[in-house]
Amino acid sequence: MSGIVLSASVRQNLLSLQSTAELLSTTQNRLATGNKVNSALDNPTNFFTAQGLNNRSNDINNLLDSIGNGVQILQAANTGLTSLQKLVDTAKSIANQVLQTTVGYSTKASATTTVGAVGTAADLTTGGTTTLQGKTVIFTPATGSALTLTFSNVAGAGNVNSLDALNAAIGAAGIGVTASISGTGFLTFTSSNDNASQAITVAGGAAANTVQITGTTVAAAPVAAVADAGSQAIRANLLNQYNGILSQITNTAQDASFNGINLLNGDTLKLTFNETGKSTLSITGVTYGASGLGLSALVSGTDFLDSASANKALTALGAASTSLRTEASALGSNLSIVQIRQDFSKNLINVLQTGASNLTLADTNEEAANSQALSTRQSIAVSALALANQSQQSVLQLLR
Repeated sequence: MSGIVLSASVRQNLLSLQSTAELLSTTQNRLATGNKVNSALDNPTNFFTAQGLNNRSNDINNLLDSIGNGVQILQAANTGLTSLQKLVDTAKSIANQVLQTTVGYSTKASATTTVGAVGTAADLTTGGTTTLQGKTVIFTPATGSALTLTFSNVAGAGNVNSLDALNAAIGAAGIGVTASISGTGFLTFTSSNDNASQAITVAGGAAANTVQITGTTVAAAPVAAVADAGSQAIRANLLNQYNGILSQITNTAQDASFNGINLLNGDTLKLTFNETGKSTLSITGVTYGASGLGLSALVSGTDFLDSASANKALTALGAASTSLRTEASALGSNLSIVQIRQDFSKNLINVLQTGASNLTLADTNEEAANSQALSTRQSIAVSALALANQSQQSVLQLLR
């Protein structure tokens, strides 16, 4: 049986109808998917370029999670620093309360000269019945360098001739005593107000919280300090509060972690900003417990007994505050950098996705118009094919 033979007009209309159907199918697919390039067969160049852009976009988007965690780690550390600063300020308040309480001693330690009754004369080398000309006194504190002074009316380093000059030299050297003339006319050295808990010895080495005064001008039996029980009870209570604050400082620093990383407990945070791993930021943490801030627990019966101990604690607390503020500034700078890179990554992802979309997305308005046009063309092709068939049917009628 021979094949069916179509006339030229029928064949032409049939081909036109097939072409229109194929185009209509493509248009409908684009409208359904929203893409003009759905596979490498549609447009190899655009398809693989868009795929590369989308892959990079996905890689950077995956990094955003770790960057977001990094932001939270920095914020946790910053929150910890804020709390530590408040605790340090509380400790300062306690130390200042020590300064504002009454002196912890009803009688302060003292030692009096045995030679040189200077009377009330301002010039220690000329006044009184016997002068101190040529005499020497040596002050040896428990910590620090010894101070040697010679009573002489000859100007020179280490020479003093008046009560004011003597006290000025003692104060400049940080020796916690004050010189005065006693009621009997002798020169007396008394522990200063700030160093009221200090003992004075005239023989042997200077023990803790003790100043040793030796030389030809010093008595053999110094007067010991007498503590005020009520004042010392208040100070002991403040010492316990202070040590409790130091414990909270250490605990707070250890608790300032996020996702297992604590920048206040010596950990290091490393962030990666791009898909190749070449753009990174490493943030080295600090150890900011009480010891890391240079703060030591006070010793009962030794510390906070007088103003000198409180001032020493305030000095350490001031240094701790400076360290906290410096670290807060550094964390703030790093947090700003991380947030800038986070925003940059988000914007870059948008750029990459937009670029990929420009290569593959279909224009829905254009495709909708094409669909309508192709539907019309398809209708016309069907009509044309019907007309072509009618001409053959007319010949058939003639044969009948």
